[in-house]
Amino acid sequence: MHFFNPVWSLRMVEIVRGSRTSEDTLRHAGTLVTRLGKQAIVVRDVPGFATSRLDLVASLEAMRMLEDGVASAADIDMAMVVAYRHPMGPLRLSDVVGLDVRLDIARQLCSVYGERFAPPAVLVEKVAAGKLGRKSGEGFYRWPDEPAAGDTRSILVAG
Repeated sequence: MHFFNPVWSLRMVEIVRGSRTSEDTLRHAGTLVTRLGKQAIVVRDVPGFATSRLDLVASLEAMRMLEDGVASAADIDMAMVVAYRHPMGPLRLSDVVGLDVRLDIARQLCSVYGERFAPPAVLVEKVAAGKLGRKSGEGFYRWPDEPAAGDTRSILVAG
């Protein structure tokens, strides 16, 4: 089963069906997910499953938009929150997940699926500079003192 970040607020769980996963195992996993108050989907065992691939595509495109000067990080995130009802925008979520984690996933998926998952320069540069997001105190946003669990408040980094 694949739970994804932030676990406390996202209800989706991917139940990964491997080549030898039985129907009984799928049924038991689905029952557990329901008992946890979450919603399950069944995915084939491929790199990135479904949710990580979808999430990464949105995050990488948001980073490219930021590089191209399309809009500020806050406005790009606001577009996803308001227009598409995401609980948080892709740049803020990247900060929560960790930019080093995003970079690693992008590189792995790029090696499997090609250039559509190539990491943008801004991601590579931030990780090289130690700006890993929430865990380092700065990424696309500045994160003052570690907030309480589940608190995603942050301050936009100028420039």
